[in-house]
Order: sequence, then C-alpha cells, then structure tokens
Amino acid sequence: MTITITAFERSPDRGRGLARDMRIRWALEEVGQPYEVRLVSFKAMKEPAHLALQPFGQIPTYEEGDLTLFESGAIVLHIAERHGGLLPDETNARARAISWMFAALNTVEPPVFDHSLTRILERDQPWYEQRLRALEESIRKRLDSLSARLGDADWLDGAFSAGDLLMVSVLLRLKSSNILDEYPNLAGYVARAEARPAYQRAFAAQLAVFQAASGG
Repeated sequence: MTITITAFERSPDRGRGLARDMRIRWALEEVGQPYEVRLVSFKAMKEPAHLALQPFGQIPTYEEGDLTLFESGAIVLHIAERHGGLLPDETNARARAISWMFAALNTVEPPVFDHSLTRILERDQPWYEQRLRALEESIRKRLDSLSARLGDADWLDGAFSAGDLLMVSVLLRLKSSNILDEYPNLAGYVARAEARPAYQRAFAAQLAVFQAASGG
C-alpha cells in the first residue's frame, strides 16, 4: 500500500526543514519506506476534504490503505512501531525511547515553538522583549537538563531512535536564535543528526518543494 503524506504547498519555513512534514519524511527515510506527498494550500487545509483527515486543519497527515493519521508525533510512533530501525527491540529500551518522543513534544517543544512564533508575530508589541526573555529562560531550563542528560553521548539512550529524531526536529528551531550555541554538546547532537543520510534525503525533498513553489 502506498503511503501518502500531506505537506505545505508553500511552506512558511522557506525550505529550512522546520515544517512538521519533515519529521515524517525523515522517519520514512530512516526505515526505508517510499512515500508520496500531496501538497495542500493554506486555503485547502481549511476545507472539508482536508478537515476530514486533520480536524484542526494542519499538516502533516498520513494515509496508508484505510488508515489515516494526524499529529506528527503519532505518525512517527506508528512508523517506528511498524518498521524496524527507529525503536529498540528490547522492551525497556523501547519504552525509554518512546518516553523521549513524548519529552521532545511535550516538555521541550512548547517554549521553543512559542519563541519562534513570538519572534515573528509579536516583534512590534510593547511586551515583546519581556515575553522573549521569559521564553528564553524557560528554554534554557529545558536545555540545561537535556544537556546534562546527554553528556558526551552521541544519542539520548544508546542507538539513534525516534526519540532523537523528534528531539532534534525541535532543537533545529533554535539554530537561528544562537541559544543552541550555548550548549556545545547539544549543537553537536543536532549536527550528527543532520549528517544522517536519511535526514539529508528528507531535507532535500522538502527543500525541492519550496524551490519549485518559489521558482528557484
């Protein structure tokens, strides 16, 4: 059965690999599964056909046979459980990897994503600097803990897993803010993930969509 995912027709990340379809592309590349992409406009995302797949009018979605999924974390977990390569075989290690998936999306991502949005949408507001400082303080608290846990290891818990995939996808949003540079081991962690062939293939595929849409 062909796997089909949805992605932005014109991504607001300008081809930087930050839109959440990147997580799905990367996971599928890691496990060696081919897939097709259906590009959707912002207008189409709010229309009934797409809302039937994603009730909040977002991307990505995942379709395979009679299965339709939404939410990038749930999709990555499904891929990791169905195909080898993203979750350990050993029961306890597998549970720990899933814990890191949840940590990436529930603990680390919220202040990181809010920081990105604030820098774009609230720059002209009188509370901008105060809001930014508060978010950066929250981010640093999370990164302090994450950096201490990673230490000098290559990955969070043994071999690369879906936990690392999602954690790196979150940390990539910090590259433009210089916060990540304060944590050399986390910057190295991200660089190792970006060097993975599966990441490179996924990034190139997403970038090609942006370049085609912009005529580049």
